Amino acid sequence: MAILLILNGVFNFVTWPTFFRRVAKDPRAKDANGKPTAFFTVHLILFIIGVTLGAVSALAGVLSLIGVW
Repeated sequence: MAILLILNGVFNFVTWPTFFRRVAKDPRAKDANGKPTAFFTVHLILFIIGVTLGAVSALAGVLSLIGVW
């Protein structure tokens, strides 16, 4: 189970930044004045949640692997 948690954390750290870079370059991410749109904001929140869950997952996996948790 610990290895699965660590792999989940690694997966999140690999996929979410790539996804977010694509969202940031998307024309729907900014309005005509260059301000972030709701499209960008929603995906930013998803990115933050995904990376946070990945970090928690990886930490739980490492702690389980070394026997702390």
